[in-house]
Amino acid sequence: MSTKTTPPAGISVEERQARLQGLRQQMDSHGVAAVLLGATSSLKYFTGISWHASERFCGAIVHADRIEYVAPRFELEKVSQLIGAPGEILTWEEHENPYRLIADRLAANARLALDDQIALFMYRRLRSVMGDERLGDAGAMINRLRRRKSAQEIALLQHAKNITLEVQRRAWKELRPGQRASEVERFIDQEHRALGGNGNTFCIVSFGEDTALPHGGEADRALQHGDVVLIDTGTQIEGYNSDITRTYVFGEASNEVRAVWNAEKEAQGAAFAAAQIGAPCENADHAARAVLQRLGYGPDYRLPGLPHRTGHGIGLDVHEAPNLCRGDVTPLEPGMCFSNEPMVVIPGRFGVRHEDHFYLTEHGPRWFTEPAASLEDPFANAPAWE
Repeated sequence: MSTKTTPPAGISVEERQARLQGLRQQMDSHGVAAVLLGATSSLKYFTGISWHASERFCGAIVHADRIEYVAPRFELEKVSQLIGAPGEILTWEEHENPYRLIADRLAANARLALDDQIALFMYRRLRSVMGDERLGDAGAMINRLRRRKSAQEIALLQHAKNITLEVQRRAWKELRPGQRASEVERFIDQEHRALGGNGNTFCIVSFGEDTALPHGGEADRALQHGDVVLIDTGTQIEGYNSDITRTYVFGEASNEVRAVWNAEKEAQGAAFAAAQIGAPCENADHAARAVLQRLGYGPDYRLPGLPHRTGHGIGLDVHEAPNLCRGDVTPLEPGMCFSNEPMVVIPGRFGVRHEDHFYLTEHGPRWFTEPAASLEDPFANAPAWE
């Protein structure tokens, strides 16, 4: 089995137009005249524009019959090159108020729903020119669309994850005594770029007792024989994210580490099996915790055990709603994509996390990447990279 290195095509104009039409249907059912998108991943989702958020507003107004872009005048030419859904570009000069410009594009008393990722100061500026009663939250409307990925989105996610799995395998083979965590991070970034990714979107490299900290320690540890190694990293393809963790031992594993490694693998498998169409998201979390509690960990978030949720949604953001977490009763639907990472922490000593992702088909969950094969060779089942 091999992995193709050619990336899939990006998101088409037609798909973005269908997304905008879906948003307009949501707007109509919520009694909203327009949705304001800021410089967030939702702007990229609907329009193709990827823009760094700053104090200068750059975004789009989605109306029932059109889309208008709002940008600083000096950025007009750049914004015009990025647009993936046709619309007029409205500009503002440095001395002008972009929020007044936005307000003036709506009819009197029309309601505007806001991208839930825009900065608080932007909401306050809009509030000063429109009033609270005209402003609403577009988060639920946007998430209802974004949480169900299309076939093309799944293909982009798959390619990103294929790259990161191969990078993880290469990092495993590259480890040597005395190597600093920072050296491994640089190697992983280099390999992500070499394979066509966007470098590291994040990278956690932990050795020894630092693996007991879910997001790693602050020291730049040197690798020693017998250390537990935990590497959690990802990249992007067309903005779509990978996020894979592998845990193993550099040298011989103790019986205790082996037992925890196997418990973690069983919990991950139970979460996957519980993620069935129509079931609430929290079922996967319950299933993972039930395994760990039966094996003597926990209960709940107590340590030794699982200190955080079992998984999160993923797409244009590394973490997206809904989540595989107690209390999230969102029904699982085809097209939803999740991480599956029920970590086991032994405080002050080590931790084990297996993280792979799956997506929901009409018939249930399907892995993007197969879980780690074994403690001795976690990549034995990884496809060859062509």
